[in-house]
Amino acid sequence: MHQVMLVEDDARLAALVSEYLGGYEFTVQQVARGDLALARFADIAPDVVVLDLMLPGLDGMVVCRQLRAISAVPILILTAREDSYDEVSGLEQGADDFLNKPVQPRLLLARLRALMRRAGTRPTADGAPLVFGALTITPSERSVCWRGQQCALSNPEYKLLLVLAAAAGQVLSRDALLKKLRGIEFDGLDRSIDNSISKLRRHFDDPRAEKIKTVWGEGYLFSPTAWH
Repeated sequence: MHQVMLVEDDARLAALVSEYLGGYEFTVQQVARGDLALARFADIAPDVVVLDLMLPGLDGMVVCRQLRAISAVPILILTAREDSYDEVSGLEQGADDFLNKPVQPRLLLARLRALMRRAGTRPTADGAPLVFGALTITPSERSVCWRGQQCALSNPEYKLLLVLAAAAGQVLSRDALLKKLRGIEFDGLDRSIDNSISKLRRHFDDPRAEKIKTVWGEGYLFSPTAWH
């Protein structure tokens, strides 16, 4: 069974979600206030968080940012606000997915299963550091250290680096990367992976494809021996 922390002040909705997900492979622990979420997170130790945005005590965006600062747990934002800005902002704060209310229970279940599959593909789920020369990635702390200095990466950049490093020495196609990071297939037009790769290279003083190599026609390869 997977443990869900549901941060939601609507008691009726929380009860419906708990009952529905309880019929599958999830158990649900409800937190009704944003300002209690961080403390309860440590007690519950959830496998995934479902987070409302309009919460008493503390705004959901702030809660999302606080949770992401201490954990790589999958976060799905669930909100009644129909504003694309909220979706973009939520993803930038570290959320992994976003659904609008009212939500179909089957869709919520499918999204949670997709998040758990993606989380389960991370070989570094135990938090053990990945070390490549002067680069150290510590998933348990969500930190990246490069040549003795902490490297400030955005959440999408960090996730991409972690996926590439976990498969060091292997070529990952754009399709494989999109599936791991966002659960979608490459449509031949999406350039988000290419853009994120370019941003990653700039963080490591590498405008060329030495550390993260472009393999033309195939994808990208994280070189385990190039991080000096």
